[in-house]
Amino acid sequence: MRRFTSTLAAGLLFALTACGGNEPAAPAVSKTSSSPEPVATTSNPSSPTPTDTTYEVGETAKVTTDDAAFTVAALAYTQPAKGPQPPDPATQGGDVWATVEAKVCSVSGDTFTVSQFPWSLAYTDGTVVKVTGSTGGDLPKPEFPMDQPVKNGRCVKGKIPFPVMNNIWPERVVYAPETLSANPVEWTVPKQ
Repeated sequence: MRRFTSTLAAGLLFALTACGGNEPAAPAVSKTSSSPEPVATTSNPSSPTPTDTTYEVGETAKVTTDDAAFTVAALAYTQPAKGPQPPDPATQGGDVWATVEAKVCSVSGDTFTVSQFPWSLAYTDGTVVKVTGSTGGDLPKPEFPMDQPVKNGRCVKGKIPFPVMNNIWPERVVYAPETLSANPVEWTVPKQ
């Protein structure tokens, strides 16, 4: 069976868990190309084994649970992001915006909802920068959606803004929804 995949799911597993009543088994995670071509599924959700959970920016991870299969990708990292008014270091913790261009595709299963909240930036000193939850206004476009339903066979894509200090570069982009019972999926950020 061939399945189409691409990037970014946030509230996917939350929605599936809330609807299913049973806790999903730990998802199997595997590496696929970042091209939008169909990818064959070979993982068995009843005996998941997370593998290859660290990727290069641009690569796509395939996640399979008992209730769904989807792909998630950090397609690009930009720092500083041009255009928006800079964040306020006193209230948002950074002096420039950085963006992760992310994509999530539903491969199989029920409709689920995505958001920006499962995404973060990780630094070598242990610091983690999370999204602000702010949308609209002058934030980099196109924005990755908040609370957007994704039907089977459909994808969502957009930029996720992070308030960061311009002189410090993150080590990894991390995708870790609370309901993902496997290791977080991570992408290595290219050196500055």
